[in-house]
Amino acid sequence: MRYETIEHLKDTDFKRLTGVQRATFDLMLEVVQQGMRNFGRPTTLSRADQLLMTLMYWREYRTEFHIAQSYGVSESTVCRTIQKVEDVLVCSGKFTLPGKKALQPTDTIFEVVLVDASEQPIERPKKAKKNTIVAKKDDIHKKRK
Repeated sequence: MRYETIEHLKDTDFKRLTGVQRATFDLMLEVVQQGMRNFGRPTTLSRADQLLMTLMYWREYRTEFHIAQSYGVSESTVCRTIQKVEDVLVCSGKFTLPGKKALQPTDTIFEVVLVDASEQPIERPKKAKKNTIVAKKDDIHKKRK
């Protein structure tokens, strides 16, 4: 699926499809366009399609082979494109998740309960070696007579 086919969707449908809001997608697209250099042969996919491909990979957990078939490119092209887009977005610093301390309020009190299960008795049948061996020997001698 190309960006041209989904750019006219409503905002709610756009978010359902890509996993990000349209404003976030536009900001990501701007970062990708500024961060990725153009050199060599022109790419088959536009920057919007490359970003959409990366979001599809993240959101749907599709294999690179399936994405390559959808876009008509090779599997290695999908892999390289996803890596480049990820690197540009991470290096921009605009799309980082908050740390653990920001997610946990400081007034939270944790209560820890430890259970010691190492001293549990194990029920096993009692062994009486003398009785069983003697009985077996007696049975053997009785059978020979």
